[in-house]
Amino acid sequence: MSKLVKTMLLSLVIIVLVGVVAAVIILNVLDKRDKGEEQQSIDEIVEYSYQTPEITTDLSDGSFVRIQFQIITDSKDAKEEIEKREFQVRNILIKELATKDEDSFKSGLSDVEDILKVELNKVMTEGSIEDVYTINKILQ
Repeated sequence: MSKLVKTMLLSLVIIVLVGVVAAVIILNVLDKRDKGEEQQSIDEIVEYSYQTPEITTDLSDGSFVRIQFQIITDSKDAKEEIEKREFQVRNILIKELATKDEDSFKSGLSDVEDILKVELNKVMTEGSIEDVYTINKILQ
């Protein structure tokens, strides 16, 4: 083989190796950055969270519950919107709690949180609800 062909092959192999190494590095950096964006920091969670007022309502078996939630949104605009939608939060809670009795309420609190999240996301226009936490609950 001539010296020119050897030089071209060597150059081609080096370029391919550099390209593969660069692709692997870029993909790893982008993947780590994307995962970091998905999770909010605790400061963002506090900044974008809304605490509902305490709600007292009756359950289907005649008992009463006093409950309060912390709603985590994905942005400042979403937090402002959920504050304005407090009446819808109350409405969804009253409708959902009216179908539960004391026993199912004790074991199905996560279901209430999930339903609240899904129903509120249906009406949200400026962002979304990331999570709902029960912060106060009294059954009577």
